[in-house]
Amino acid sequence: MHNILSPSHLVKDFGYLGVFIALFLESGVIFGFFLPGDSLLFTAGLLASQHYMNIVSLIIVSVMAAILGNSAGYYTGKVFGAALFNKPKSLWFSPKRVAEAHVFFEKEGPQSLVLARFIPAVRTFVPIVAGIGKMPYRSFLTFNALGGLLWGIALPLLGYTLGKTVPNIDKYLLPAVFVIIVASALPVVLPYLKKRRKI
Repeated sequence: MHNILSPSHLVKDFGYLGVFIALFLESGVIFGFFLPGDSLLFTAGLLASQHYMNIVSLIIVSVMAAILGNSAGYYTGKVFGAALFNKPKSLWFSPKRVAEAHVFFEKEGPQSLVLARFIPAVRTFVPIVAGIGKMPYRSFLTFNALGGLLWGIALPLLGYTLGKTVPNIDKYLLPAVFVIIVASALPVVLPYLKKRRKI
């Protein structure tokens, strides 16, 4: 039985609906952080070049899922933040995280929403943290939309372009997806390694 969370199987078996649900959950629902957002967009774009789906429709679905998912995350944080983050001894759900969220957005500004969009797992939690930190929704929506547009257009187009220009690209799908995963993880891994060196 094939892996249902494999990007290529999500696209081939569930089409636009599978892409939408996976991206929506990964963009702002707490338990969706493990879903393959970057690799899914790249793979879907590549498969669109092989006529499995229409690239324009794919981009529209991807952008909508990204923006709506982040908005759901924002309201989750705003409405349930106090209930979720009420465990003082918890690593992820302590009240300290709320205070850190407020400081983070005061210091980094709303543009952090755009940057976070390209970092796996981080993009799931940042909109939730924005809601907890009481970020004004109008400002949140502006940068949420900008990040969603950039992410939802760039990665599918990258896959689509490679699919159209590289002969038999489907033979190199797994290595290409691996490169995408490694590249998207670098913004998280490199700062961690720098901290380890200083210790």
